[in-house]
Amino acid sequence: MPLLVGMSILLGCQLIGEGVARAMNLPVPGPVIGMVLLLVGLMLYGKVPEGLRMTTRGLTQHLALLFVPAGVGVMVNWPLISQNFVVLTVTLLVSTVLLQVFMVLFMRRTLRGRLENHDADPVLKEKRR
Repeated sequence: MPLLVGMSILLGCQLIGEGVARAMNLPVPGPVIGMVLLLVGLMLYGKVPEGLRMTTRGLTQHLALLFVPAGVGVMVNWPLISQNFVVLTVTLLVSTVLLQVFMVLFMRRTLRGRLENHDADPVLKEKRR
């Protein structure tokens, strides 16, 4: 029964996300909106329900199976991918570099206070020696 509850929570969030995406004509996929709603719900609830924990553990143990449709999609669309290989490669490289730059800036800003006060921490002083 707990697995049914967990799967219902996941599918319910996905369904609500799909509904929101379509109703508001958003350029964001419904499952992404559903996962954000799930995150907000879990933060408000304060813990992960046991049924949801069991369900997600089972799904992550078989995560490789979830990549099979993507692999099949690549094989089916290989002629289209090979025609646009250079564009796809440049796009992937540029987006990867931009993401890394963004993450460096984000982490610097996030950790600014902690990095400025690291001299006050005796554990960090000991590790540097």
